[in-house]
Amino acid sequence: MASIDTNIQSWLAQLDPISLDEMGSIKLMNRTDTKFVTNKRKLARLLELAQGKYYAQQIDGARIANYRTVYWDTPEHRFFLEHHNKRAPRQKIRVRTYVDSDLTFLEVKTKNNHGRTKKKRITVPDHERADIVAAGGSDFTRGLTGVTFEDIDPTVQNRFQRITLVNKGKTERLTIDFNVQFHNYETAHDAGTGDLVIIELKRDGNVYSPVLEILRRLRIKPSGFSKYCIGSVLTNEGLKSNLFKPKIIRIRKLVGAK
Repeated sequence: MASIDTNIQSWLAQLDPISLDEMGSIKLMNRTDTKFVTNKRKLARLLELAQGKYYAQQIDGARIANYRTVYWDTPEHRFFLEHHNKRAPRQKIRVRTYVDSDLTFLEVKTKNNHGRTKKKRITVPDHERADIVAAGGSDFTRGLTGVTFEDIDPTVQNRFQRITLVNKGKTERLTIDFNVQFHNYETAHDAGTGDLVIIELKRDGNVYSPVLEILRRLRIKPSGFSKYCIGSVLTNEGLKSNLFKPKIIRIRKLVGAK
């Protein structure tokens, strides 16, 4: 595993850098999002094939960023079940910290009937309920979901690392998440995902995408993946999960788990 991680870091270091300020100038007005799931071995190959075609986001000299996210849900697991039951529109409430910059946001994600996802967020001090409420969190979630922080509790936390790539034409962003670890606040169970890699392609309409050719070459196919739902299933056996079982089986095959 160490050699794979070293290989990933080596190819990542050879990509031209792009700063956070430059990233802010990239506006994807007609955005489409597509997720892919693979493993670290294929990620190393993808980064090799991306040479000359992509920039790597770099912040304070680092090209791998650390994230912490806590998802909040009702006691009946409303938001988990909306996703499991394929309801649309559906929503999720989460508090995400960009660990390296110590910035935390309360976010509400809404996926509409056309498969488009919109995210709204406000800045909050930390992950504590009282501090989130004091920062206007309950008013924010009430307006978007109908629930306040009196109605919900923290359910699943994840921690992961992320690489962000931008194509040379600046018409798409690629987020690459790995080393995902879950903790369930209800069951106190933990779970990891081995060398699983989650890729999300965010591009401007149907413009040419270099990475789609690379993904096809590597036989990496589109595959939906919700960190909240998969993390919930892996750490809470009491949840309804029959529609997620084929995805769990596929994930285990990808990472060579039994």
